Amino acid sequence: MVEQNDDFEEEQILQEIEGRLAGFGRERSNLIPILQMIQEQYRYLPKASLELVGRHLAIPSAEVFGVATFYNQFRFNPPGKHPIKVCLGTACHVRGGDIILENFERKLEIKVGETTPDREFSIEKVACVGCCALAPVALVGETVHGGMAPSKVEGLILRIEVENEMRQRAAEKEKSA
Repeated sequence: MVEQNDDFEEEQILQEIEGRLAGFGRERSNLIPILQMIQEQYRYLPKASLELVGRHLAIPSAEVFGVATFYNQFRFNPPGKHPIKVCLGTACHVRGGDIILENFERKLEIKVGETTPDREFSIEKVACVGCCALAPVALVGETVHGGMAPSKVEGLILRIEVENEMRQRAAEKEKSA
């Protein structure tokens, strides 16, 4: 059922993108601005959108994909409701940022750049978040978690899952009342 819902959602996104492409000329120089518009609006580039962009600009979708994969700013999977960014800047790296990242990957059973099947979590690595004194650092959404340790990863994820479950129960209770 989730997959069917995902297909419907992506089809709606593609229709919206197709409508927004009309605002862009067909010059090749519009490729990056179009990709940025899609990324800004949807927080990722649906794979099928690359074909739409290629058709609009009359260039092969493989070329659109090549440009999109060249730049780090573009992602190809929808981000999770709780995006996790692990800092691997110098201070964080020296203090075990890579181990923190591995623990998130292991616990969530996804790799960097991926999203959990339920779309709750996604993982990214970032170069620096500017909180070197708190190293190692992970961001969950906009919340900075300093002094991360491998042992804190599971507790952080568990806390988010419990909060989600509590919200869901409250919503169900309110619905039945």
